[in-house]
Amino acid sequence: MRRRPGLSVRLRLTLSYAGFLAVAGALLLAVVWVFLLRYVPDTSKGLLGITPNRYLLVRTFAPAAAAAMAFLLVFGLAGGWILAGRMLAPLTRITAAARTAGNGSLSHRIRMEGRRDEFRELADTFDTMLEQLESHVAEQQRFAANASHELRTPLAVSQALLDVARKDPARDRDELLARLQAVNTRAIGLTEALLLLGRSDRGHFTRESVDLSLVAEEAAETLLPLAERRGITLDVTGGATRTSGSAELLLRMVTNLVQNAVVHNLPTGGTVTVHTEAQGDTSVVRVENTGRLLPPELVPTLTEPFQRGTERVHTDEHAGAGLGLAIVHSVVRAHDGTLDLAPRPAGGLLVTVRLPGAP
Repeated sequence: MRRRPGLSVRLRLTLSYAGFLAVAGALLLAVVWVFLLRYVPDTSKGLLGITPNRYLLVRTFAPAAAAAMAFLLVFGLAGGWILAGRMLAPLTRITAAARTAGNGSLSHRIRMEGRRDEFRELADTFDTMLEQLESHVAEQQRFAANASHELRTPLAVSQALLDVARKDPARDRDELLARLQAVNTRAIGLTEALLLLGRSDRGHFTRESVDLSLVAEEAAETLLPLAERRGITLDVTGGATRTSGSAELLLRMVTNLVQNAVVHNLPTGGTVTVHTEAQGDTSVVRVENTGRLLPPELVPTLTEPFQRGTERVHTDEHAGAGLGLAIVHSVVRAHDGTLDLAPRPAGGLLVTVRLPGAP
């Protein structure tokens, strides 16, 4: 936005200081005139005597008053310029940091020292904003790179299958169509997961009262056939637990947790337990499963996009792309909740979601 040039803040503060000092000096001189000179007798100019009169005092006082006013004005301008510069020095550093960030460099920090005041509070807030923005941009760049890599794989497989079919017309068409359908289904699932992740990150959804126990039962009912095929026992426990949010996103969150617990489990004989409960003003959902031992250093990375705790077996329609827990984390964050992942000593994972209770 183009603006007309104007006076700088430092110059305006300087003029304000000088003007205030000049007005204060003028008022002081006026007080001296009103309360002192008015009581001095007024005599003629030619009168000689040792008693001072108003004429002599005015002739003596006026030049001194003019000199004092000139000194106050110069002193106010010089002192105001110096004081304004010292007071606005933090703002200059903040402006320089903002200009640097505007040019694309988000690693710069102000790190202003000294006691807390308005400028230092603004600088600390600006540093926090830059840190969060840098982290968000880095996460988005990493996510875009991983997403493009993951989407490129099914497209490359489809292209290879079509090239083989073109070179070998006698190839079994049903087999080709089945493989193309499987690759296309995985690409569609990945795209839908990316869209859902972006939607939950933006937080654009209508909030309503949701019973998490019903959500858990619906998710378990949907994934029960998968659990039975894998020989895994799926249990849902707990009572009514209400929160405020999007029923669709919360259902996807619990479904992803249960699906992840089923897929990453023992080959046979494993268990998955989904528990809901209300703890004061907090609604809690816990999903616990058996499985392989997870290294503690691996657990914090599981919520990053395209991270997989163990090798997935892409043999059914529930084969994932590494976005399950990333979507869970995004949905929990959009609902102002917390997500905690802890490896079980006997193997498997304990996931705890805490959400604000419904008012």
